Amino acid sequence: MLLIAVLLAVGQFASLQIFEYFERKPRAEATALQAVTVVNYTRASLIASQENLRLALLSEITGKEGVRVYYADFMEEIEPLPSDPFINMVAEKIRERLGTETIITTRHYGVEGLWVSFNIGLDDFWVVIPRVHVDRPFPWQWLGWGALVLALSLAGGYLIAMRINRPLRLLMNAADRLRNGESPEKLPVGSFAELQEVNDTFNKMADSLAELDAERTLILAGVSHDIRTPLARLRLAVEMLPDESCASFKAGMIEDITDMNNIIHQFLDFVKGVEGEPTQMVDINSLLQGIHDRQLRAGRDISVELGPTYAIPIRPLAMQRLLDNLVGNAYAYGRGQVRIASRITADYVVISVFDNGPGIPETHVEKLLRPFERLDTARSNAGGSGLGLAIADRIAKLHQGKLELINRPEGGLEARLSIPIYS
Repeated sequence: MLLIAVLLAVGQFASLQIFEYFERKPRAEATALQAVTVVNYTRASLIASQENLRLALLSEITGKEGVRVYYADFMEEIEPLPSDPFINMVAEKIRERLGTETIITTRHYGVEGLWVSFNIGLDDFWVVIPRVHVDRPFPWQWLGWGALVLALSLAGGYLIAMRINRPLRLLMNAADRLRNGESPEKLPVGSFAELQEVNDTFNKMADSLAELDAERTLILAGVSHDIRTPLARLRLAVEMLPDESCASFKAGMIEDITDMNNIIHQFLDFVKGVEGEPTQMVDINSLLQGIHDRQLRAGRDISVELGPTYAIPIRPLAMQRLLDNLVGNAYAYGRGQVRIASRITADYVVISVFDNGPGIPETHVEKLLRPFERLDTARSNAGGSGLGLAIADRIAKLHQGKLELINRPEGGLEARLSIPIYS
């Protein structure tokens, strides 16, 4: 709207300047003709009168219609013309008709007006025409009409901008939901003709992505089911092996089967999503205490530092899965010392999971949040599919939050989850 207002103001100013430029010459000619007529009539009247009556005639002429006639003494100092283009053009037109020796000024003896010289024989005279006959009054009515046109144009521009911005805002929100892994609503195709094709193409793209995601989920679920069946038979067969002769490799085989089963479980967690789970007001401290209790039952020693009690709207199962992945990642890649801490800032509820592992290179921080990304360092010795952090990051974005991996100065890694507080 500000840009439209500036453009309209510049356009109107340019129009006034163009009008002033083309209107200046005819107005200068009319003003010069008026001055020449006054000078010629005054000169003719003085010539026609007797010399001894000229002074009385001058007194009688002076003041008529505001025009004054004085004797002139050109030895006196005469002020030059101002740099006004209009006044200079008027002076040029007067000299064209009265002669180049004509003296013209706009101020003499402190009196404002258009002073034009003429002579009769050896006598020199001034004709003074009031400036009101020369100057054009400022066109205040033009400003009023210009302001009205500007206001109407801005109102029309505002309505058009609102009509354009609404479908653009819908498109932006839908794209943002799609970026966060949610299913956006269908965009209306009955808006501007320029946006109909865009909205229709976006709807088709969203449908294609949803179909692709559904097919991927179905394929992975089917593959996982088909793989789990022989894994279960293999696990049963390994369990039935005699301990006396197979003890050396039986435990390793069971561990490998368990790892494969966990990887398949991560695949399913990654593809099935959590968009369908409704949000609930959940106390963060209760959620973290539940994580702590489950880890203790699993034989893992974990310390918890709870901040102030605060309830926020979250998807409980999704958030539990996120924190389980962070804790599991800390146990897998650290050295067995895991700590969870929560705190509240002005804008976020912050949950941090600390480990004392080797940390990660700064150049790989963002990379590790992508699916199937792992490091060829000491933090990759625990196996896995590379989906745990990707799942956690997806759930964080689903809650409009962010997940950060931060190397601790004293060693180890901090996985920091920040969930915004909406008042």
